[in-house]
Amino acid sequence: MRRFICFFLAAFLLLSLTACAQQTTPVPAAPSSAEEDSAAAPPEEEAPADPEPYSIYDPTVMPEGETRNGVHYVAWDGVVEHLFFHPVVAYPELAFDGDAQSDGIDDYMVTVDEYNKILRSVYEKGYVLVDIGDVWSEASGENGQPEMVKNTLYVPEGKKPLILSFDDTNYYPYMLENGFTYKLILDDDGKIASWGMDTQGREVISRDLDAIPILDKFVEEHPDFSPFGAKGSLSLTGYCGILGYRTQTEKEDQSAEHEANRQKEREAVKPIIAELKRTGWTFGSHTWGHINLSKKSLDVVKTDTAKWLDEVGSLVGPTDILYYPHGARPDGDDVQQTGPIFQYLQSQGFRVFASVGISSYSKIKTDICAVICDRLHPDGTTLRGSDKVLGWYAQFYDARDIIDLSVRPQREVRWSAK
Repeated sequence: MRRFICFFLAAFLLLSLTACAQQTTPVPAAPSSAEEDSAAAPPEEEAPADPEPYSIYDPTVMPEGETRNGVHYVAWDGVVEHLFFHPVVAYPELAFDGDAQSDGIDDYMVTVDEYNKILRSVYEKGYVLVDIGDVWSEASGENGQPEMVKNTLYVPEGKKPLILSFDDTNYYPYMLENGFTYKLILDDDGKIASWGMDTQGREVISRDLDAIPILDKFVEEHPDFSPFGAKGSLSLTGYCGILGYRTQTEKEDQSAEHEANRQKEREAVKPIIAELKRTGWTFGSHTWGHINLSKKSLDVVKTDTAKWLDEVGSLVGPTDILYYPHGARPDGDDVQQTGPIFQYLQSQGFRVFASVGISSYSKIKTDICAVICDRLHPDGTTLRGSDKVLGWYAQFYDARDIIDLSVRPQREVRWSAK
């Protein structure tokens, strides 16, 4: 353990994350990182300067004297809220241009501007960031068998803990022509930044166009938003590599050239992973192939998990967090039963299993050492939702203040105007 989802939803539960399913849209003219000979590929990076010190604290330990930096800490045993995002739209004019991807992006993503407003709102409402890996721990039960326990967190007085997670931080090919950034890099100051192309095809390095560096900057400007140094948990598949680097194997291309480039990409992503981990980011599995765990056979799940551990886990390190693709629970239901797929995944080291819901629900399993939990999803479906849906998110923000209808497709909103 690091120290440091009623009817509305039933209609789209299994669809709620299809924006991050495998896509068949061609790779855009602008190159991906796998095209090492492209003239538009990012330049070779010089070794950055020594990084600024970054402190990470364990929220399960009360600071000595119950204070730190003049702030009084108190015990929190209530609900730990959890919001998750897909990659954010940097260029709405490319994302919402009426092509085959436009409505899906409208459903499942937020824009940079909307994301910034959400961060500002949860900060103003008194939330502070904690890492999902600090909320539950594995312990020995009364019968001597391992079990999961919910930890008491010690948070600044008057504050409430919040987990942020980010699915599909892989920078899939369809995103590259639809207004998203292309990859994460280290900028000249050694900080996490995004690299990509603007609407005119010009190279852009920025800390203002991608959810990850945006949150980094927000914490720099509001350090009290992250009193423990936590940022968010990055939920990774592997079939298109990770973090914009094409580290994946390909059935269709097993050439020596592909393997050489894959190894080069693996080496290139390692400093990015290291800096993310150093500055409070952690990682979880989203399966290698973004597979539906309620429908796939156990053999398929075993093969997929082995590939994730080999191609992703070998880079980001061990994790006990699994984020269900499509929000689909293993064996069709992990609440009422613990089926063979769930048991297998737990045997591979996963302990916290996250789906999608209408609240930050969690349940400690009593028949196996595991926790199941739900996350809320700020995106187009909920920002356009009914007054009831607005109520689910009211503790975080008012969707009517967040959604930018001036850049989104002209589709129905279901809430009542203020």
